[in-house]
Amino acid sequence: MWGRKFVKVGTASAAVALLAATPALATDGYFLNGVGAKAKGMGGVAIALPQDALSIVSNPAAGTFIGHRLDGGVEVFVPDRGAGIRGNAAGPDARFGGNGSNPFVLPEIGYVRPLSDRFAVGIAISGNGGMNTNYKANPFARFGATGRAGVNLQQLFVSPTLSARIAPGHGIGISPVIAVQSFRANGLQPFAAASADPQHFTDRGTSWSAGVGVRVGYLGQITDWLSVGAFYQSKIATGRFNRYAGLFADRGGFDIPASYGAGLAVKPVPALTIAADYKRIDYSGVGAVGNPLAPLFRGVPFGAAGGPGFGWRDVNVVKVGASVTASPRWQLRAGYGHSDNPVPPSQTFLNILAPGVVQDHVTLGATYTTRSGVEITGFAMHVPKRRVEGRGSIPASFGGGEADIHLGETSIGLSFGKRF
Repeated sequence: MWGRKFVKVGTASAAVALLAATPALATDGYFLNGVGAKAKGMGGVAIALPQDALSIVSNPAAGTFIGHRLDGGVEVFVPDRGAGIRGNAAGPDARFGGNGSNPFVLPEIGYVRPLSDRFAVGIAISGNGGMNTNYKANPFARFGATGRAGVNLQQLFVSPTLSARIAPGHGIGISPVIAVQSFRANGLQPFAAASADPQHFTDRGTSWSAGVGVRVGYLGQITDWLSVGAFYQSKIATGRFNRYAGLFADRGGFDIPASYGAGLAVKPVPALTIAADYKRIDYSGVGAVGNPLAPLFRGVPFGAAGGPGFGWRDVNVVKVGASVTASPRWQLRAGYGHSDNPVPPSQTFLNILAPGVVQDHVTLGATYTTRSGVEITGFAMHVPKRRVEGRGSIPASFGGGEADIHLGETSIGLSFGKRF
């Protein structure tokens, strides 16, 4: 009874909190680098290594391997983002800080319950990612912009999950992914003249959209020391941000890209686990994100079908991590992740608003298990600042020159888990 009440209250609280939170450019482009505090302490690895209830977000098949448990946590996320403009005829060289909003609090919660020896159900509520910049000094003021400049994208995933054991040591799972997202943009007035709908381009408040996709996964315990896993998540058609129908291609469309990947985990000795994940995110499959700025100069305005976007490329992500059981009560973790940079040097001008260019992140984590069986997990992540210098980035119609962008990140997190 206590567990059911706790899950209902915790789930509702997490949903409200997540809708208020803002993931602000989160290492794998704008996707979070991991879900669940234990995975985050190992660089984000989770596809073949389920450690808590939130593992069903990385691989729905995890539900048949982790038993009956509840996990919830919070991350404090501090990004350092900014930009510079040089060699531009409209004004002198200058640098701009986009950190007008900091820090960000990102909660998450997951619950899994076996129904039988073969089936388990679960639900997880987590942030998928997002982007946020808040420039007190508007980088576009030299072109006629007023007020602060920036964007704020938030994405929430609700993942009800059914997992099934199809053979001893082998499981599959499926999650209908319910996505809710919001977006706001400010201070982009100079670009509105190049829009198919200039009245719905900037400073329109917060716009919402939602959609449903699917995530499927496989997890196999091949031997006592080797497990493998894989997942696929469909592209999620979320509807349009109607208040920004003149900004994003296809009248405000902003779908969530498809992603897929595989992982393995090995246990060379009982106290040590080493795991690795590979993941690909198809950003180019979403026009608002993947279309370059070039269509604008062929007469295709912002907001039109096939209109300009951020020019992001697809990215490959590799994560590796290790976990050591130091004692019956302590487990220690470390990890590293590397992601391709999705922003080409030619596309940095518009990406002043979304400088998702970091590539490397290093993590540490630990879990302490109390005498009552409550697991207290902490982690820390550091992402060195990455700078991308523009190359042919500012159009001649805006005075030419280059836009340079940068991003670095630091975060800490704490979670509590309980196996029933």
